[in-house]
Amino acid sequence: MNVNHEIKSQLAKLLATEDLIVEHKHVETASFNVHDRVLTLPCWEKASSLVYDLLVGHEVGHALFTPDEEWWVDHEISPGIVNVVEDARIEKLMKRKYGGLAKCFYRGYNELHEDDFFKLEDEDVNEMTLPDRINLYFKLGNFIDIDFTIEEKHFVARIDQCETFQDVLEVSKDLHDFCKANDEKRKQEKVDDAEPQGIPFGSSDSSDNSPSDSQEGTDEKDGESEGGEVKTEETQTKGDTPQEPAQLQTGDSSSSLDGQSSLDVKTDRSLQESLKDLIDQDDYYRDTNYIEIPNIDLKKVIVENSDLHSRIDKEWRESHPDESVFRFPDKQFFEFKKSAQKEVNYLVKEFECKKSADAYARASTARTGILNTGVLHTYKFNEDLFKKVTVLPDGKNHGLVFILDWSGSMSRIMLDTLKQLYNLMWFCKKVQIPFEVYAFTSCYPKFGGAEPLCEAKVNQFDVDKNFSLLNMFTSKTKGKVLEKQMKTMFRIASTFGYHTYGEDRYNVPLGLNLSGTPLHETMIALHQILPSFQKDNDVQKVQCVILTDGEGHPLTYHSEHVSHYDPTKTYLGSSNSARKNCFLRCRKTGRTYSFGEGWYGSASYTDAFLKNLRDNFPNMNFIGIRLLTSGDSYSFLSTHLDGQDLINARVVWRDTKTASIKTSGYHTYFGLSSNALSNDTEFEVKEDASKADIKRAFAKTLKGKKMNKKILSEFIELVA
Repeated sequence: MNVNHEIKSQLAKLLATEDLIVEHKHVETASFNVHDRVLTLPCWEKASSLVYDLLVGHEVGHALFTPDEEWWVDHEISPGIVNVVEDARIEKLMKRKYGGLAKCFYRGYNELHEDDFFKLEDEDVNEMTLPDRINLYFKLGNFIDIDFTIEEKHFVARIDQCETFQDVLEVSKDLHDFCKANDEKRKQEKVDDAEPQGIPFGSSDSSDNSPSDSQEGTDEKDGESEGGEVKTEETQTKGDTPQEPAQLQTGDSSSSLDGQSSLDVKTDRSLQESLKDLIDQDDYYRDTNYIEIPNIDLKKVIVENSDLHSRIDKEWRESHPDESVFRFPDKQFFEFKKSAQKEVNYLVKEFECKKSADAYARASTARTGILNTGVLHTYKFNEDLFKKVTVLPDGKNHGLVFILDWSGSMSRIMLDTLKQLYNLMWFCKKVQIPFEVYAFTSCYPKFGGAEPLCEAKVNQFDVDKNFSLLNMFTSKTKGKVLEKQMKTMFRIASTFGYHTYGEDRYNVPLGLNLSGTPLHETMIALHQILPSFQKDNDVQKVQCVILTDGEGHPLTYHSEHVSHYDPTKTYLGSSNSARKNCFLRCRKTGRTYSFGEGWYGSASYTDAFLKNLRDNFPNMNFIGIRLLTSGDSYSFLSTHLDGQDLINARVVWRDTKTASIKTSGYHTYFGLSSNALSNDTEFEVKEDASKADIKRAFAKTLKGKKMNKKILSEFIELVA
């Protein structure tokens, strides 16, 4: 059965009424670390949902009500008996705390009984030991009849009334002594029955002698030997170390009639062994790992805007003193800027309209107490004769953080992507929205040498020390300087798509060549960048827009490994997180996120980081913009959609060359055709064109503009 561990973890947290850290690992038994508040649960992959809920409820009961104390230090009690009594107590308290759990426990234990988890098929329940019958009574009492003597019923009633762990210890001690006395009584009866079969009359007196007493005798009788054996076992039981209370469980096993001590709880042992069968033993990746996001040193990651452009200008002054080499991209830039004004103005208009509509939707109207003289003549049939005032609340101020994919796969569409980014930047400038633009890369030179970006800790992501974020643009830059910077990056982007030829070719500055795809490293950095941006700019609503052509590569994480040369020693190494048994864990939100089969470029892997960001920053929008070539559209759509949704999306794509997906890790993931989104769409026809040709050209132009407006309107709606 495919169990959603995230849901079961949330169930455990809800039941515990605290932000427990819940870990599902390939262990045989559950455990709870009281100090760290970590509840470790086995991966019961083969358990039904009912049984899983029962087991979770039971273990949370231990986490809530079983104290962390070494009770065996001061109490000589069989741990099996204590466990039986404590199980009855914590399940009673859990059902009292959560009324709905009663049905869950009932159905779960019924299923365990039907599957013979207690190994009762060949057993006569009423012939079992008292602790076994008590254990079955409190777990399976609704499904089987169990007999107790009047004296035994006394213990059942006391267990049912246990409220504290001290009550448990007191009842367990009395039950332990009772069972032990019965064992000794039965042993003595067995010895008495055996005496006529060759044991000399009167030798039973010597059965009570200790081993030291019997040393004076020259001929050891059988009874003396058996009696000494019991004494030795008892002595061994008392001498058990506190760290191993489980040894108490079988200390008197030799004293029973059938080889099983009354202190031994066979049914509890059978249940634990059966529960092991619910764990998928064939799972190749045995260890479940919970990986956390580190705090990175942003000073080592972010290349400041002024430093970046100063270095580019310096390099180009030296390598290209004659700026005529840039005449072609510069001409293209100014032409694009002029043509883009219509779209920018449309964005501004849409934003202001939607912002005003939102404000009026939240407006409140109140009477002033001042008579409205204009309606006094209606006093006979109108009671509302007072002036009213409408209060428009202040709208939220906004800020945008743009993340630009500066990887090698963007080469074909980098210029088109930059154009879309420029549209949004000009829009922000016009409506006075603060913004920052970062481009992620892994090849920007770290002058002075690359240093680790964060402290290496076990089960934390390892962030590549070559990872950098280039602060290409910022709203803090003045208009003329910003335009110069935009022109510079336009020049660089023009080289990637082979838009420059012949003698107009020029070099890309050092570190600005396209590189790998540290998208996930960027999402880790956003945990620090976004709140800092919000605070520095004093904005209430932040939009994070990521312009990319896909997903990033899986990350490694720090892990502890055993030395091949010395098995007693360990060292801090790294492991790949792209495994189904690796989870992203966030202590702040208390949630875990599955990576799925996180192979290279896996959408599920990227979605885990995005969902974590959304949970950490619920008041922020995360928007994805992906520019697609004609051959990429189906792959993009089928990754995030299926069934009828995929069919419908493909129809929309054929008509508009756009897609708006709500099922990914982004709030909205826009898919846009890189060709259709070019702002170079003009109404062009031949001189001798027919009416039909003119009609088709005009319709094509309108369609392109309609497509642009559709996707821009949806984007602005998210922002406003």
